Amino acid sequence: MSLGPLLAIETSCDDTSVAVMDADGRLLSSAVHSQDSIHEKYGGVVPEVASRAHVERATVVVREALEGARLSLDDVARVAVTVGPGLVGALLIGLHTAKAFAWARRLPLTPVNHLHGHLAAVWLADSAAPFPMVTLVASGGHTLLVRVDAPGVFTLLGETLDDAAGEAFDKGARLLGLGYPGGRELDQLAERGDPAAFDFPVGLRRPGSLDFSFSGVKTALFYLLREMGSEERAARAADVAAAYRASIVEALVTKLLAAAEEQKVPAVAIAGGVAANSLLRRQIVAKGAARGLYVVTPAPPLCTDNAAMIAAAAWGGPVLPYPEYLALEASASLALAVTPGAAGDGAANLRDPV
Repeated sequence: MSLGPLLAIETSCDDTSVAVMDADGRLLSSAVHSQDSIHEKYGGVVPEVASRAHVERATVVVREALEGARLSLDDVARVAVTVGPGLVGALLIGLHTAKAFAWARRLPLTPVNHLHGHLAAVWLADSAAPFPMVTLVASGGHTLLVRVDAPGVFTLLGETLDDAAGEAFDKGARLLGLGYPGGRELDQLAERGDPAAFDFPVGLRRPGSLDFSFSGVKTALFYLLREMGSEERAARAADVAAAYRASIVEALVTKLLAAAEEQKVPAVAIAGGVAANSLLRRQIVAKGAARGLYVVTPAPPLCTDNAAMIAAAAWGGPVLPYPEYLALEASASLALAVTPGAAGDGAANLRDPV
């Protein structure tokens, strides 16, 4: 049901993002303020610092997104916001900002699961993508394989048993002494290296498993670098990065294609911050096409955390009337199955594996 322009807010981690979508589901604007320069000196995201930065920026980014859409707050018909998973302090800033804007104008509000947002980024990027599809969601905090039968109808097929893929990239970058954000720095360094120079393990390689494990490859990198002197580490950094990246990407691509074959779907997609990795994008396009699959690789701005994907996910989500949403809370560990505010807050939208 069309409700008019939608204002979406995303503050699950260290980016403050707001997007505006029109009554027909077209994206009118998307504003993102990165905190990379703030967290760079720490080598990673500091939750308290991230929360304070969201407080300083939230209303400014709302204004920027509305100006980009050439609308005012009086034109907004509904507000949507990420309520989890993520850093709970950061989530609370976005949630209370959204509540304040909705409450002041007696507007309805749609709570959104951040993981559903990453899935929605796929059909936001390519509205022609066929269902069902298997989507790999890979980021700093999540690595999931999800069968998507329609927007809002998901089946969890596999997930990481330890580190997320993005976490493995970030920790690998830290071991190599690279800058922040680590995953991007490692990807750029790896482009200059030889992936065959070193042999890193691929976790859970055995057939039949769609789960992931990245703790082993991270440990292997630690021991490899420990055995090298400082000069050798500097001279061979690009080769190490290339081989390390290749191992992680091999696990991601192999499992995604295996899931597509098992589920007999016509399409595959990647989403989340790791979906911006250049090797992953090249391999899934080439290997997916070789198997006759329709492949969706959203543009990098839609891979990292952004409010455009939250707006897309909100379009078919629950619409909570004023003042019902004032009781909503943020959740740091919200599961894929949960649509906050839906009947029972539960798993009606998550099917049993097929």
